[in-house]
Parts: sequence; C-alpha cells; structure tokens
Amino acid sequence: MTSPPLTTVRTAARPLESLRCDISGPPELTRVVTEHLRLLGAETAEAAEAADTAETADTADTAGTAEAPGTATPAGTTGTEATPGTHAQVVLTGGGFGPVTAEVHWADARTAPSRDAVGAPQATPHPREAHPTPDEATVQAATGIMSVHGRRDDGPRGLGADYAATAAGVLAVQGLLAQLLAQARGGNAHAAGRVTTSAARAGLLAVSQYLAATGADEDEAARIAPGGPPFTSADGTRFELETLDPGAWAAFWRALDAPGEAIRAGWRPFQFRYATACAPFPEALHATARAHAWARVRQAAATSGAEVCALRTLQERAAEHDGAAPWSLARLGPAAAAPGRRGHQLPTPDLPLTGITVLEAGRRIQAPLAAHLLRLLGADVVRIEPPGGDPLRGMPPACGGVSARWLALNRGKRAVEADIKSPSGRRRLRELVADADVFLHNWAPGKAAQLGLDAADLTAVNPGLVYAYTSGWGDRLDDAPMGTDFMVQARTAVGAAVRPADEPPAPSLMTLLDVLGGLLGAEAVLAGLLLRERNGGRGVRVDSSLLGAADTLTAPALRRAARGDDPRPPAGFRRPLRTADGWLAPTDTCAAAASAYDLSTLPTTEALDLLRSHGLTATPVTTDLAALHTGARRTGSIGGSIGRDTHGAPVVPDPWAFS
Repeated sequence: MTSPPLTTVRTAARPLESLRCDISGPPELTRVVTEHLRLLGAETAEAAEAADTAETADTADTAGTAEAPGTATPAGTTGTEATPGTHAQVVLTGGGFGPVTAEVHWADARTAPSRDAVGAPQATPHPREAHPTPDEATVQAATGIMSVHGRRDDGPRGLGADYAATAAGVLAVQGLLAQLLAQARGGNAHAAGRVTTSAARAGLLAVSQYLAATGADEDEAARIAPGGPPFTSADGTRFELETLDPGAWAAFWRALDAPGEAIRAGWRPFQFRYATACAPFPEALHATARAHAWARVRQAAATSGAEVCALRTLQERAAEHDGAAPWSLARLGPAAAAPGRRGHQLPTPDLPLTGITVLEAGRRIQAPLAAHLLRLLGADVVRIEPPGGDPLRGMPPACGGVSARWLALNRGKRAVEADIKSPSGRRRLRELVADADVFLHNWAPGKAAQLGLDAADLTAVNPGLVYAYTSGWGDRLDDAPMGTDFMVQARTAVGAAVRPADEPPAPSLMTLLDVLGGLLGAEAVLAGLLLRERNGGRGVRVDSSLLGAADTLTAPALRRAARGDDPRPPAGFRRPLRTADGWLAPTDTCAAAASAYDLSTLPTTEALDLLRSHGLTATPVTTDLAALHTGARRTGSIGGSIGRDTHGAPVVPDPWAFS
C-alpha cells in the first residue's frame, strides 16, 4: 500500500482533530457523515451509536412488510427506524473555528439553478408530485436514477443500496470541510456558517451526464435498448469483461469461437455502455460465453489482453474487507508557506475555495468530476490536456459543437495543452505545479512515477502541494483486475448489493462508482487542504479510489454479511409498479402494501389517488430524463431547477447552498 489508511496515520494528520461534531436525524442520511467525520478526527459521543443505528435501519435490511392492503408497516422492527421526511443536522465546533453546520434533506424546497446556468425555469412541484414523506425510493424515482439503472432491464429499477443518501452524506462533509477551510484561510468565521444539501440534488448530480445527453443537438452514438453484461460461463460463473482496445475485444471472442458478425456488432454497444447505461449485445455473444467453462474464459482473456472478473458475493467481500477508510491522507515534506496566503483571493461566503488553484490531469469521470465539484466551490481549475485537446470533447452527442457529457464534468475549467510524455511537456506541468494548490489525476497505476510526476517529484517543486490520486483500487488488492467502474462493481459485490434477492447479481450499467468515487476524491482533496492549513502549509498526499466508493456504498450490506445475516435486498425491493401510462415507486415503508394493488389499468394520477386513499405514499417515476429540463414533468424540482449552460446543455443545480 503506497499510503497508509487514514485510520493508521498519526493523530496530527487528522484535519478535524480537536473539533467536536453533534449529529441528529434519520440514520440513512447521517451514516456516511458520522463515519467520515470520525475518520477525519472529529470527536463525538454519538459516533458509535449512530453507526449502529445506521446499520440496523438500513432500508435493504428493513423493507416494509405490511400484512394487508392499505396497511403501511413502518420500516424496520428494531426500534431505530427513521421518521420519514425529517432532515439531518450536523454541527462542528472547537479547534479555534467558528461553528459550522450542515443540513441534509431528502428533497429540496429551493429552486435556484446552478451558477453555470444562463437561464432556468423556476420549477414548482405539481400538487400530485409533491412528496410529503420522501425517502431513498422517492429520490431515485424522481431524479431519474431508476430510469437510468433500469435501461438494461427495459423498465425502471431501483438500486437496492441507498445511493442518493450515501452521495448526499459525502456532499455534506464536503460542505463542512469547505467552510472550515475558508475560515483557516482568513475568511470571516461568521460569513457562512451553514451548508445545505439533499439526496435529491445528489441524485441529479449522479445522472447529470445522462441528463445532459437528452438536451443535445444530435442523437446518441449508440442505441439505447435493453441488454448488457454480465456474461455467464458454462459452469455458472457470472463475469464482467473489460478492455479499451477493440483488437483485444475481437481476440477474446475469436478465442471462444464467437461468430464474426456478432463480434463486430457487439463492440460499439460495449464501448459506449459507460455513456448509455445499457449494452444491447447480439445474443450470440451470451451464447458463446455459456458454451465455455470459466477456466476457458479466463484463458481466452489472458491470451487476448482483455480482462475478466467473476462477480463476488457480499459474504466473500466481507471476509476479505480490510476496514480501511475510503481515502488516505499523508503529510509530505517540510513545512512551507501556505499557498492560500500568498496574495491569492480570499474565500467568499458562497465560494469557499476562491483563491485555490487546482491542476487536473483527469480522464473519463472520476477525477474530472472531483475537479468539477472543487470548481463549483470556487476553485480555479486548470485541465492538463494532450496536444489537440481532450478527445472526449468530441464524444457524441454534442451541444453547440461540444460533447454534452464532457460539458457536464468540465464546463468552466481552463485548459492547458501539454504532452506529458515529452520532457518539455513535463517541464511545463512542473511550472504550473509551482503556483498551484492541488494536483489531481487518475492515471493508470505506476504512470506518475514512470513520468517523474509522482508526489515526491512534484512536492520538490512545491512543498505545499496537495497531491491527489483517484485510482481504481487504492493499492489495496493484490489480485485486482483493471480498475474501471464495472470491474470494481463486480469484484466488490456491488452487483449483489444493488439487486434484490430474486434477481441474479449484476453490476449496474449506470456509472455508480465513477460518480461516487469522484465525490470521495473531492472530499479527500478538501480534507487535504484543511490539513495543510492546520499543519503550517506542509504538503499532503491524498488517495481515494473506486474501491473506497464501493465499500462506502455497500457498508451496511457488508456489516450484515459479517454478522451472518442475509446481506442482499429482499425480493422485489424498490421495484416500481406499472400503471397504464407509466410507473409508480412507493416509498420503502409502503412498498409491500402497495404491491397488493393492480395498478396496470389505471392512469398514473388515478393510481396515485388510489394508493393515497389507503394511506400509502408513492411518486411517479421519471422515465424520460428530458422531461426534467423541458418542463413536461417537474419531478426534478425536488432537487432544484434544471438550467442550460452557454452551449445549451442541461445543467443540474449546484449540490450545496451556503448561508
């Protein structure tokens, strides 16, 4: 392991040392906040109790079990269930800081658009789309998560894990760290003492790339239709396949005697599955996989250059889990003058990272999203791009000539072209590092050291640098395959955690871990910046990973597996109900009772009325993401208004509001 996990570093390396946090609210919304603040050094008498509460109140563990139609059974039978509709509040005090507060809501009453939007309708929820008792299922349904996750299945499906609540918890910690950092850098301790976020805003952020594509000037580059991995071998092993090379793709399938036409037809949907959240392969490829034993499949991968990974169970993952934090912090080099006080702009109440410069050498989603979040907090982000610019700028579909998905992660950043493979390009990068606060990348393992651009190399140029690496595995698994989203989902049993027990495990084709990994990367950078300020300007290395994201998401399921309990969501969990013209998603507490009614012949509005007449709560499922920004449906308003940027691409609301 290149850097020790946070739980093993010395006390002085914990940026929240000597601060105390008080936390209250539903355990689904407080679990991640409590765990992460404790790992960062904050003291709380409630930490252990809150962690236990979060475990027992996990919705996948305690889905409603109503005994008769019209009777809604409260979630859980442990005496620790949350009250629906309430919010979480976190207060950090001590350490010489003014108090800072975070609130985490399920839905968001404010309708303010993102600062990137040049115009946005002020959406007002329709009375039939009001959500008096929102929860994880409500948020997943309204923000489009169920729609995107269900593309492979030809119908909306809920994630069995509390994805939106988990992401909202990370956003809340980011907001707290940003406020403390602003104070440490000379900002007014009373200028901004509260940050508010919501699971709904987290949900919109999670689907922002898919949402952006619906507002593009052209169609998708690949067809959106049901289908996708994993594949199944002749002896029953379910597995994921990964390669970025069309030659390796073809060689793998040729080694298994797949038909040539199927090999050619399968590459494009496979290549674009990260963008479309589906992969309608020819059935011949699945038939080919089923004709060969797992040992033969592995041999084909080894000889072709492709990689395969068998889906792990939650019990297997729990047995090997090392208990490490989702990121690690390590101090680097001697003390240095804090760059934040070298004549840079001071932070402002709503832009706490004003005056911070971030150099980002990221690709795909994880690192670019982390830098995007830092920019929304006020940082000046400079992308290091290859000569000719990032090729993903041209990835279809486009808005105003620029990839809509690329804009969702990279709008507002400056760009500098540098060939880091050449001495002159690396020299240019070091010049930029000399005046930066953060260097962030997600290169392949070992590439930074090979190029002479690792933490030791760059802190020799700038001793006060926060060096951030967002990787696939965090150097924590010896037998790890390629560190991409779907391979990490397979290896860490996310595929089992997000699917109910009556469905075979399958990693979601929505990029769950890339997004959550980007959130954790931004959180780690903020922790590193605060640690630098509290340690005399000394540089810091921060490491985060998709593995850390997977463990954060599946933590309640892993705890159940470690206890010997069934860790998977129960049969039918978060499965929307079909109506005559759409879908309805009951809240978790009402799901069992609602499923007793046949709604298939009723229009959605009448189905809602029927359920409400029996005291049951449900929400319409957003099946067309374009409706979130066209006004055809206003369910997205629970997370704020969708605007448009200068290219015409849809823009989700900023994740936080400071006051």
